[in-house]
Amino acid sequence: MKLADFICFKALIPQLESTNRDGVISELVNALDAGGKLGKGNSGKIIKAVIKRENEASTGMGKSVAVPHVKSNVVSDVVAAIGMSEAGVDFSALDKQPVYSVILLISPVSDPDKHLQAMENLFQHLQTEKFRKFLRQAKTVEAIEDLIHEVDDSSTL
Repeated sequence: MKLADFICFKALIPQLESTNRDGVISELVNALDAGGKLGKGNSGKIIKAVIKRENEASTGMGKSVAVPHVKSNVVSDVVAAIGMSEAGVDFSALDKQPVYSVILLISPVSDPDKHLQAMENLFQHLQTEKFRKFLRQAKTVEAIEDLIHEVDDSSTL
């Protein structure tokens, strides 16, 4: 599975407006909704589910990255949005540092294997300092999209 298989390029936000965790989650969910990935009228339900999941355990993995994720019946396939914050957002990350790159992942309840594949793919790339650095430096939708395609097409990042 490649990143481009589940990242919604219509839901890339190179400059998040929100400065807090719940606002960032709302922005990313709304971007997926605007990209036609959630079905009509489901964004509120997803926002609540992601925030509930986040309240149970932070998805701030450290190294300036958070990967909020939830399984939901409103999606039929794994889908993700990416948002970048210049100011940094408090996600109660493991390393207590602000988060600058947020990848929101929503997976269908009916396909836990696909959820695990997407998470594994994300974490494989996010463990690479070069990928995290280039993602954080991406200031446009095009730059984020180019990075995704580059890592999918190459094993050098």
